[in-house]
Parts: sequence; C-alpha cells; structure tokens
Amino acid sequence: MTRQDKWRDIRAHIEQDIMDGVLEPGAKLPTEPELATAFAAGRHSVRRALAELAKQGLISVEQGRGTFVQAHTLLEYTIGARTRLRKNLGTRGAEITGEALGSEQILASPRVAQSLQSDTGAKVIATKRMTLVGGVPVSFGTLYHDAARFPDFAERRLETGSVTATYATYGINDYLRGNTQMHARPARAAEAQQLRQHPEMPVIVVRAVDTLPDGTPIAFSQVIWSAARVKFNMPTEQD
Repeated sequence: MTRQDKWRDIRAHIEQDIMDGVLEPGAKLPTEPELATAFAAGRHSVRRALAELAKQGLISVEQGRGTFVQAHTLLEYTIGARTRLRKNLGTRGAEITGEALGSEQILASPRVAQSLQSDTGAKVIATKRMTLVGGVPVSFGTLYHDAARFPDFAERRLETGSVTATYATYGINDYLRGNTQMHARPARAAEAQQLRQHPEMPVIVVRAVDTLPDGTPIAFSQVIWSAARVKFNMPTEQD
C-alpha cells in the first residue's frame, strides 16, 4: 500500500471496529495526533480517513469536543399502499419521536396545486415536522393540505399525535398512497445542519400524494431523508 492510500487503511480499520462493536455509539475517538501515531501515518491521512467516515455517517466531528462514533442503524421504510410512519419504519426497537417545526397558511405553488388538484395560489396549510429515531434526525419535511377542507390540521395533529388519528377527526378513516417519487441529490447546507450530518452526505427527496380510497387527493408531502440512515423497501403489489 502506498503512502497515498494509507488513509484507506485507517478508514477501514476504524470502520471495522465500529461495525464489530469495539467502538460503540457515543465513544470518543483518539485525537488526530494520537491516531497518526497509532497508524504510523501523517496527519493528512488521518484527517482524510475521518472525513470519509463522517460522510458515511459513522462518526461526527463536534467542534471543541472531539470526534464521536454515531449510532448507525440503517432504518428500513416500507412504501406501500398504506403509509403509516410508525408501522412502516423498521427501527428494531428504536424509539420514534416527532418534533413539530411549525405550520403556516400559504398560497399553493404550481407543484402543490397540481398534486392536490387545486388552483395555483389557492390557500393551503403547510405543516412542518422532523422525525427522529433514537434521538437522531432521519428526516424532515412539509405536509400540505387544502386550507378550506383542513383549516386547523396542524392544531389537531398536535392534539392527536398522528396523521391517521387526525384524519379520523375529519371523518376520514382510511387513506392510501396515491403516488410516490424520489430522487437523491447533494444535501444543501441548511439540510445537512437540520439532519446533523456531514455536508457531503447526500439526501433522498421523497414527494408523495395521499388520497382517499376513491382517488381524491387529500395531501401532498415533500420529505428530506438522510441517505445514510434509511433504505426504502417497495414490495411488489400482489394481484
């Protein structure tokens, strides 16, 4: 192995220790000088190895505190006809929590209007939330509803604790995922900060329309997921 490739050896060694549980979530890594001595490598090689591990979401560098092992459970989210966060998100026992980020009444953009089959500029309620698993942010996004039909959706959502329960208060006892689109892209600075992830770690943008069983759209959502913390499962529909 050349001196230029030394960082790969350092990254692989630390990654293996994390995967084997030698380095547990929350553990503090040695300093850069200590790692350089341990691996008989230069500071540049150590720095690059740590940067690559941070991009993978395996470690986090906290200014003034040090470098720590991240909790790294790859979550599985099933996208099917019925999307219910707590039922569809496989967390292996990890606690799912939600954090309200605010709501507002705005004018529908062309994309939102088209998804809700309403007019551009119609009033909609935009409800923003973050989802955390084990205290780690995995996604955040906005849910849009027609303001005439769901004028106090955000308030009811806070009271009921779930989207499904909130719909029930409007007399809607079942709803389906009508359409889902997703794509990956580099994270924007504000998104990386919101998700507490490395700036070069990508995100997955998921846009979806939920409908009544008869196909009438009731919600449009756009959610930003941390690409290193989730994988999507799309089971084949059975005839």
